[in-house]
Amino acid sequence: MMKRRTILGYKIDSLTMEETLEKINDYIISRKKCQHVVLNAGKMVLGHKDHQLKKIINKCEIINADGQSVVWASRFLKSPVPERVAGIDLMYQVIKLAAEKGYKIYFFGAKEEVVQKVAAIYKNKYPTINIVGVRNGYNIIESHDVILEDMKCSKADILFLGFGSPQKEYWLRDNISKIGIPFCMGVGGSFDVVAGLTKRAPLWMQKCGLEWFYRFIQEPKRMWKRYLVGNSKFLYLILREKINIRRPVG
Repeated sequence: MMKRRTILGYKIDSLTMEETLEKINDYIISRKKCQHVVLNAGKMVLGHKDHQLKKIINKCEIINADGQSVVWASRFLKSPVPERVAGIDLMYQVIKLAAEKGYKIYFFGAKEEVVQKVAAIYKNKYPTINIVGVRNGYNIIESHDVILEDMKCSKADILFLGFGSPQKEYWLRDNISKIGIPFCMGVGGSFDVVAGLTKRAPLWMQKCGLEWFYRFIQEPKRMWKRYLVGNSKFLYLILREKINIRRPVG
């Protein structure tokens, strides 16, 4: 049974990348429902106000620490998780696993040209990969029933959902039981990275916990509030938890 840590009221699985992949493989083989989520500082701050989001996250079958800041915070609070399992890195590994095992993949989200490029890139990299669905993330309300039926008929084993938070968490909560896909993972802007629209930080910045800063300098006008304000709030919440100060909810 997985050991879970609790940080700021969030449950986090104490899993390495390898252990996470083993759990994912078990869910696919058994075809049991698994909503996967990764936690970073921004999402934890978002859920501090959006209590429904926090509930959805805590009910997910697998919860990984995506941000290095979350790993450091877990150690600071004496409830350590073993390592960072970044969502985009996990997506790469799950796709590799799918290519090896013959699992069926469904890509959903982003712009049409982006999601099609993602599918093309992985078909080129893994010629035997079995991609059974490629759909952009637009007009999903108007096409809701059609999308769900297409996913169900695809008999996919894996769904990668390229929406932002909290949209992807809410969408999966509402629809995962309707589509019959065992492993479902929200991947945010990972499709844009794979397609080359967004650059990922160099490895040294990832290891130093500066991936957020690399993203910030690429889009400062759009990202300043999320990272500068959000990271400050996260630090405050961690320090408050450390000294065991609790404010009433509401």
